[in-house]
Amino acid sequence: KVVILSDPMLASGMSMEISYHALLAKGTPSHIHLVSIISSRQGVDYVTSRINDPNVTLWLGAIDEGMTPKSYIVPGLGDAGDLAYGEKIDSKKKS
Repeated sequence: KVVILSDPMLASGMSMEISYHALLAKGTPSHIHLVSIISSRQGVDYVTSRINDPNVTLWLGAIDEGMTPKSYIVPGLGDAGDLAYGEKIDSKKKS
């Protein structure tokens, strides 16, 4: 099978690598497409240095050159990665 493994934003690249290895623990697809809307340069370098397989293709919509010390892409997409999975929960907000 061909697998598309997507993450809205590839910042440090660590979560993509973890997901990739978790996928391989369940079997070996004929090809894997790693897909992100936006990435940091550091994320691209990290993923390509750790996932060196001819059956893997990395697809990115854009690459931003910067990343903050907290591993947020600059300028990035704000909280798009978190908000892709639902509304952000404000722990300070009273119900």
